[in-house]
Amino acid sequence: MNFGRGPSVVLNVGGTRYSFSREVLKDFPLRRVSRLHGCLSEQDVLEVCDDYDRERNEYFFDRHSEAFGFIMLYVRHGHLRFVPHMCELSFYNEMIYWGLEGSHLDYCCQRRLDDRMSETCTYYAAEEPKGGPEGKGRRPPGAEGRKWLERMRRTFEEPTSSVAAQVLATVSILFVIVSMVVLCASTLPEWRAPENRSVEEQSRIIEAICIGWFTAECIVRFIVSKNKCEFVRRPLNIIDLLAITPYYISVLMTVFTGENSQLQRAGVTLRVLRMMRIFWVIKLARHFIGLQTLGLTLKRCYREMVMLLVFICVAMAIFSALSQLLENGLDLGTKNKDYASIPAACWWVIISMTTVGYGDMCPITVPGRILGGICVVSGIVLLALPITFIYHSFVQCYHELKFRSARYSRSLSAEFLN
Repeated sequence: MNFGRGPSVVLNVGGTRYSFSREVLKDFPLRRVSRLHGCLSEQDVLEVCDDYDRERNEYFFDRHSEAFGFIMLYVRHGHLRFVPHMCELSFYNEMIYWGLEGSHLDYCCQRRLDDRMSETCTYYAAEEPKGGPEGKGRRPPGAEGRKWLERMRRTFEEPTSSVAAQVLATVSILFVIVSMVVLCASTLPEWRAPENRSVEEQSRIIEAICIGWFTAECIVRFIVSKNKCEFVRRPLNIIDLLAITPYYISVLMTVFTGENSQLQRAGVTLRVLRMMRIFWVIKLARHFIGLQTLGLTLKRCYREMVMLLVFICVAMAIFSALSQLLENGLDLGTKNKDYASIPAACWWVIISMTTVGYGDMCPITVPGRILGGICVVSGIVLLALPITFIYHSFVQCYHELKFRSARYSRSLSAEFLN
């Protein structure tokens, strides 16, 4: 520290005094306190604290003393929790003042903070410089264009960011629902009857309109995106391309092969491409937090999903070999033909471990039935172990997305007020 005298400094926070050596302040975990080490003048000190006593080398901070005490416990022990009987938002405000973030809180307190901020639609961000009357006229070249692009991007990417975004999301959802209804109805035998040829033509027109909307929406989002490469790599955008592309491929194949050709009537490729339109349902993930939470959970819990798959595969290998041996391999008087091989027994293990039990195959010997009971119980235990981690990750992802949605709803409320 280049300002002040004495081997130690005293921090007075709300009447509670803390003494530190000068060297400790240099690498202090709290950013505001560590800034005192580089102060060169009294003016620099007063930018960090509220008052300073040169004689006693004491720095005064007019802040909540009990909250700072809990923050000091975090500095010493590495665990940060809320002060009992204190508002979560007030404590979070103290954290921001001393240079901490919400991620420093313990997991249980992070959830409380997210819930509290979601309820009140509160969002803490860095303060923007307030421009006076002179600064309003000085805008960098192209600022209006960038502002318009950002507004368009938020309108298409964040359904809760504005009224226009909500209207656009509602229209997009209606197009998805209509396209799914037409796709499901087109598989009915009545629709494919020769006397209902006009109905089939109308369904094709509706399908073309829906595809046109999805294509235009995808193109606009690509144009207004900040990073084109990142846009192409996003999973939801890849799904959009997979849902749109098959229609244009089928149209091109129809043009080149003819409407009534053998390929058009019985071509497996066209039927597969037509069914790929079911990916349109996943477009609803842009507008529903539940589907977004599911996708984010699967992305974060891929290790737990692999662990679950390994558990199932190991148990399936063990129980299928034992069941084949007990039901068919040993000469116990009766042989169960359903268990003629280990791959055939794997199907029974899967439906038993997941407690589905279709009843299409079951053990008939006493040892086989005992093994079946052990298989069911072990399946319940093995599936429950990794699912616990997945559940907690799902809850955390839901709170994160809910908080982000509430943050954009706050800007929507401001738009209504304006």
